[in-house]
Amino acid sequence: MSKPTDLTIADMTAALAKGAISAVELTEAHLAAMETHRGLNAYITETPARAREMAKASDARRKSGAVGPLEGVPLAIKDLFCTEGVLTTAASHILDGFKPTYESTVSSRLWQAGAVMLGKTNLDEFAMGSSNMTSHYGPVENPWKRRGDNRKLVPGGSSGGSASAVAARIAPGATGTDTGGSIRQPAAFCGLVGMKPTYGRCSRWGIIAFASSLDQAGPITRTVKDSALMLQAMAGHDPKDSTSAPLAVPDFVAACSRSIKGLKIGIPAEYRVDGMAPEIQALWDKGIAMIRDAGAEPVEISLPHTKYALPTYYIVAPAECSSNLARYDGVRFGLRVPGKDLIEMYENTRGAGFGKETRRRILIGTYVLSAGYYDAYYKKAQQVRALIARDFTDAFKKCDAILTPTAPSAAFAMGEKMDDPVTMYLNDVFTVPSSLAGLPGISVPGGLGADGLPLGLQVIGRAYDEETVFAVGAALEKSAGLSLQPEGY
Repeated sequence: MSKPTDLTIADMTAALAKGAISAVELTEAHLAAMETHRGLNAYITETPARAREMAKASDARRKSGAVGPLEGVPLAIKDLFCTEGVLTTAASHILDGFKPTYESTVSSRLWQAGAVMLGKTNLDEFAMGSSNMTSHYGPVENPWKRRGDNRKLVPGGSSGGSASAVAARIAPGATGTDTGGSIRQPAAFCGLVGMKPTYGRCSRWGIIAFASSLDQAGPITRTVKDSALMLQAMAGHDPKDSTSAPLAVPDFVAACSRSIKGLKIGIPAEYRVDGMAPEIQALWDKGIAMIRDAGAEPVEISLPHTKYALPTYYIVAPAECSSNLARYDGVRFGLRVPGKDLIEMYENTRGAGFGKETRRRILIGTYVLSAGYYDAYYKKAQQVRALIARDFTDAFKKCDAILTPTAPSAAFAMGEKMDDPVTMYLNDVFTVPSSLAGLPGISVPGGLGADGLPLGLQVIGRAYDEETVFAVGAALEKSAGLSLQPEGY
C-alpha cells in the first residue's frame, strides 16, 4: 500500500473497508505529517486529541457494521466554519478566543458521514483575499516552488490553508468557501480540484458570513472523484438556512464516470482577455482539444457583460461585508478593547481587531450603501449582476457546460501584488462571473506552466447541474493524466 498520506479519499475508503488500515493509523499518519510541515502555516488550530477520539469511535463503528460514506477519513476544516468547542477565528484578531457552542451544518454532516477532524485551516481574514496573505495568523505557504527559484509562493485565497494542506499531504481533503473564486483559484494554484457548488446546494448555517448572497461551501481535494465524495456528504437542504435549496442531492460520484460524448461545451469569447499570459491561452487550447477528444463539441458562446463582473462584485461583496461585519463590536464575543465610553470601545475594538484589507472592504461597502450613493453604486451593481446571470442563461441554450481557465496566472511569490489591491482583485477575473450568477464551477489541474507550476481549467455548469460539471471535470482529469505532487511532500 502507498504511504497513508498519499492515498486519495476514494483509496482511503477502500483500504479502510478491506481492513488494510485503521482510522486511527490513518489519522496518526496525518498528524505526524502536520507536525513535519508546520512551516507552511496551513492550520490555525490543530485538533489532535479530537482527531484521535473521532478515529477510535470510527473504528468502533466499523466493527459494529455502522459505516458512513466517509468513515474514518481525516479532513481539514476551513476556519470559517463554526466547530463546537473549537476555536473559530475567521483568521481575524477580532474573534480571539471565540469557541462556538454549535456546529456548522456542513461540518456536522461530514462528522455524521464518519469523517475525522484534523484541525482548522488558515485563510485570508474573513475570506477577503486571493493570496492568503491577509490572515491575522500569518501567511500560508504554497508547497509548490517555481523551477530554479526558491522564493515562497502564495497558495491563493481565501481558502489557501485548505489548499496548501491538501497539496502537502497533511489532509486528503478540506472544506473551503467560495465567494468570488476562493475555492477554485487556490485549487488551481496548488494543483488540486476545487468545487464551488450552486449557491444554495450547501447550507451556509454556521459559516461566518462575508457576502451572504455569494458565499458557498465546497470541497478541495486531489481528484474529481474525491470532490464528489465530499460534496455528497456536505450538500443537502437545511431548514436553518433560508437560502438552502429544498432539492434532493444527486449521485455526484456516479456522475464522475458519465460519458461526455455529444455534449456541447461553450467557449466564451470574452474570457480571452487582453494581456492573458500565453501559457494560460495554451492551457485553454489544450483543454478544448481534450474535451473534443472525449467526444464533446466545443462551441463559441458570448457572455457580453463579463467585463463588468469584477467591478460589480467589488461593489456587491463589500456592501454585504459591511453589513455582516457590523456585528463585531466587542460587546458579545471575541476581542474587546476598552474605551472611555461605548462608542470609543466600538472604535477601538474594530480598529485593532480588523486587518487592513478587511477595513478597506468595510469602508468601500459602507460608502456604496450610504444614502447619497446607494442608487448610483449598489443598486446599479445589482442590475448589472442580473444581466450577467442572464448572459449565462442565454449561453446555456447553446451548450451544456462552459470551459475557461481558472486563473490568469500561476501562483505568484509572497508580497508580489500586495501593494496594488486592484491587481490582486484581477486574480478572480475568470471565477467571479459564475459566482455572481450563483452557478456551479470546478477547477481541475490542466497542466504545468513553463516554470513547473500547476495551472487550472474551470468548468461552469447550469444551476444545480453539478453532475455535468463533475462529468466534464473527470473527463479533463482523465485526459490530462496528471499525477501532481510538490517536491518534498
